Amino acid sequence: MNKKSLALALCSMMLFGCGHCSPTIESIPPQECIKSSSIVDDWSGVLDVGTVKVTLVLHIQKDSNEQLIATVDTLEQKVNGTSIDLVTFDGGLLKFEIKAASAKFEGLLVKNESEISGQWTQSGQSFPLAFERGIKTVEALNRPQEPKLPFPYTEEHVSYDSSEAGVTLSGTLTIPTSKNSPPVVLLIAGSGPNDRDETLLGHKPFLILADHLTRAGIGVLRFDKRGCGKSTGNYKKATSQDFANDVLAGIEYLKTRKELNSNQIGLIGHSEGGLIAPIVAAKSKDVAFIVLMAGTGVNGEEILYEQSALTQRAVGETEKNINQCREFLKQIIGAVKKESDPQIAGEHLQKIAKNYMATLEGTHENVTLEMLESQAAHINSEWFRYFLTFEPTTALKQVQVPVLALNGELDLQVPPKQNLPPISQALKEGGNKDFTIVELPNLNHLFQTCDTGSIKEYAKIEETISPSVLNLITEWVLERTAQKKGNIDDENNS
Repeated sequence: MNKKSLALALCSMMLFGCGHCSPTIESIPPQECIKSSSIVDDWSGVLDVGTVKVTLVLHIQKDSNEQLIATVDTLEQKVNGTSIDLVTFDGGLLKFEIKAASAKFEGLLVKNESEISGQWTQSGQSFPLAFERGIKTVEALNRPQEPKLPFPYTEEHVSYDSSEAGVTLSGTLTIPTSKNSPPVVLLIAGSGPNDRDETLLGHKPFLILADHLTRAGIGVLRFDKRGCGKSTGNYKKATSQDFANDVLAGIEYLKTRKELNSNQIGLIGHSEGGLIAPIVAAKSKDVAFIVLMAGTGVNGEEILYEQSALTQRAVGETEKNINQCREFLKQIIGAVKKESDPQIAGEHLQKIAKNYMATLEGTHENVTLEMLESQAAHINSEWFRYFLTFEPTTALKQVQVPVLALNGELDLQVPPKQNLPPISQALKEGGNKDFTIVELPNLNHLFQTCDTGSIKEYAKIEETISPSVLNLITEWVLERTAQKKGNIDDENNS
């Protein structure tokens, strides 16, 4: 099992890639008497994690107390000013940590102080990274679907409190100006620390979706997940149930907006958001309809096994290694499910990782014990524990409002053949009278038109969401709200 296959196997709905051999920090001779002032500058480097290359611009400064402070920009994703924690520079060695991303960097100032050469470590994996002085620019990614100002609708930045103390959610509400009392949808992002646009690899799927819906006469609320963007709260401690509570808070907020139709509040969830939407719809009588974009129909354990196999095959992994990954996953997941106490489970996971590492010694030089332990600890997190065992069909059977469930034919992260049938069956068993299930040809997990569905294609594809998907969702929503009736009446009266 190589490093690439293991990373893909152990991370559900997250992007990882293969590492590359490079000199370790210890192999570069230390430099004496380098002052901290020599590190204060702008630095640029390209992080290659296999599935994607990311250009980072590091800004190192001093505060009023002469202490080092720093931020980092991620150019391809258009994310600027991410705070860096624990910056130190001693004897030519720079260290910093980004706690929110579970990332660390260690590098030495070399080449006449023109380069910082070192290792980027994240989620147990290490990648070579060299920063050079100066601010690098990248060619702007062509994202032709992104809307340009001015918009033919009202856009308002809003905030509201969740039911949990200390959690204030921030988002963007777009309201059509062409109709009175329009229907409105709330967008629910997939797994990961997503912002209101669900920004990923230069794409902004929720910006595109919100713009398309609002132009068609449907209001849209999209928001930063708790602990992300401008929303407060602790993202790392949250589960899908906590995110569902945040969606319920969004519904309550929408009910206060008198210019919107409070009887026509719908939910559109992508990936994990497609798991959350039925949970909310089963609880709230204020939900009028839901749209599931790559929503899950089976528990997280089943998703993870299938997802890891498909993503590994997409990068050419052997069936032998795929099976090895599956067996290791089974051991980890089994330990987590058996032991409810995360601390005790963590001790079991460390033993499993060490025992498994012993079977790999001498055959897989890129796999480290740190990597195995880190990935195992990720599955032991609160979010993953909930995800592994939650059965989406339990909530789906309680949903009586109209449902549109969509999956891309080439979705390797939430495979349609695995998930659409149980979604359909659950809705049928629950007595739902209005549901539509669609598998869309040649589309991936992001609903982009693609060749293989591989994660590597995401950033390269210019299309953010297939226009056919945007039109399908919009038309389906309008058919189930008074908005379409209003359009027809207007046409008849003209």
